[in-house]
Amino acid sequence: MTKHIVVDPISRIEGQLRIEAIVDDSNTITEAYSAGTMFRGIEIILRGRDPRDAGLLAMRICGVCTGVHYWTSARAVENAFGVRLTKNARLVRNLIEGSLFVHDHPVHFYQLHALDFVDIVSALSANPKKAVDVAYRYTNAPYNASEATYRTVQAKLQSLVKTGSLGIFGNGYWGNPSYLLTPEENLVAVSHYLDTLAIQRTAAKLMAILGGKNPHPQSIVVGGVTCVEDIQNPARLAQFGQYLREVTQFVQGAYLPDVLMAGKAYAKEGLAGVGKGLGNYLCYGGFPLNDTPGGAELFSGGMVLNGDLSKVYPFDQSAVREDVTHSWYQGNAALHPYQGETVPDYTGLDRRNGIAYLKVDGKYSWLKSPTHEDHRVEVGPLARLIVNYAAGNPTVRQAVDGVLKMGGFPPSVLFSTIGRTAARCIETVIIASAMAGWLDQLQRNTAAGDLSTWTSFDFDTVSKDAEGYGLAEVPRGSLAHWVRIKEGRIDNYQVIAPTTWNAAPRDGHGRPGAYEAALVGVKLAKPDEPLEILRTIHSFDPCLACSVHLVDARGRELGDYEVIPAGGLRQV
Repeated sequence: MTKHIVVDPISRIEGQLRIEAIVDDSNTITEAYSAGTMFRGIEIILRGRDPRDAGLLAMRICGVCTGVHYWTSARAVENAFGVRLTKNARLVRNLIEGSLFVHDHPVHFYQLHALDFVDIVSALSANPKKAVDVAYRYTNAPYNASEATYRTVQAKLQSLVKTGSLGIFGNGYWGNPSYLLTPEENLVAVSHYLDTLAIQRTAAKLMAILGGKNPHPQSIVVGGVTCVEDIQNPARLAQFGQYLREVTQFVQGAYLPDVLMAGKAYAKEGLAGVGKGLGNYLCYGGFPLNDTPGGAELFSGGMVLNGDLSKVYPFDQSAVREDVTHSWYQGNAALHPYQGETVPDYTGLDRRNGIAYLKVDGKYSWLKSPTHEDHRVEVGPLARLIVNYAAGNPTVRQAVDGVLKMGGFPPSVLFSTIGRTAARCIETVIIASAMAGWLDQLQRNTAAGDLSTWTSFDFDTVSKDAEGYGLAEVPRGSLAHWVRIKEGRIDNYQVIAPTTWNAAPRDGHGRPGAYEAALVGVKLAKPDEPLEILRTIHSFDPCLACSVHLVDARGRELGDYEVIPAGGLRQV
């Protein structure tokens, strides 16, 4: 007898996400549906505004992946006006964007995703001395590894237990059969979970040095950057380098070894392709390496279909469409973002026996369903690595092959939930290394006397009627903004965020989105504890705030909500 499971809201993500799954007699998911349950109105808010101000407003879409909409919006306007950045501006933007990656990826793994692999309660029974041996099993220089450290961590956990609550670790599915790490491995991971709470402050300082602050950096403007005094101050750049080295030490000594440890434990699932999903991967391309428009990038753009690494198809922004057949917007057309419409049409839920279900035969999500060349695709760290590995990118190939060799894994393990998690870590290693090179270039350039950070342009001349797009690779995947300008004002604005690609509902052909496809075939050890659903969805690092937003321009109160300590949400 099949079961209909509703997980709403999905925890440990940004924003509101609902997952519904149909489970067969063997507790295996046969169908899944993903629904974003908030409305995004940023496209409406930006109409009629000066395009040079768009980034400051669009940036407020989200503060977790902070700044990504800021610089992507600036790129869209620069594309419309034909503005070319100076070398310093390119390097500074790369460093600010890279700072977000080396902050966001470790925080995602430990604070948002690791607890899908790590059993907190199990760590209480670990032998701290044996835990040290485990730490050295995956690296010669483990981060903060000692018997004393691990005993201290156990004491902290025990103190929470004595209070009758696990505090921030409460309401977990501890003891679930799907947890596979040993007590000692769990203890090592919990120790690094706590270490991350401190190291993320250092990573945030990286962005603040060149961005002015974190969250929401403020040094990027259409045409370049404004942090002239920072880049001409050797002490400021040297401090940036010191913080980068500290973060890199954590990535190499904790993050990468812990991902290898989880990969070993869950290798069977990885090799079986659990969580693979669509098998189609898209990357726009990101982190320009020279000042030539369309030149080399750290991650090049392209599309891989059906997991076939022998062929990379080019990315073409003109081939992007957004389908709203199953989205709470008027119509059912699939439009390019330049012609995109954002007209809400909420049709509600289907209430049966006191339970609300998605109307999956009709409209059931606030997310639109993007396609490229009429293909449903996945974006994100795994997609970036798959596309660039297939394209023969030497930096990516060396990093991926190195980690696979360390773990003794074949490349096929990447096409899975654990592979998606590992890709995020591999990417962090790549970007941290690249940042050191960009910093060196910036220091050499400014030492030689080049302090140019902005390209002048005649706004009154070029802004009458123009359109442009900005592309970026951000922590959660491929992000793009499209803007149409008339008489110097925004006429239409559309955003497709990474989570729009991944968390989208079915399209007009009935094809599932990346989340929906990845859940099919996942087996639940205990359907009333859907840990495996969380593990698969968290591997994408969902950010629903980037994909949907709620606003009432008339200032009306829309509802009061109470967060219940025992878990859940209810309207009051």
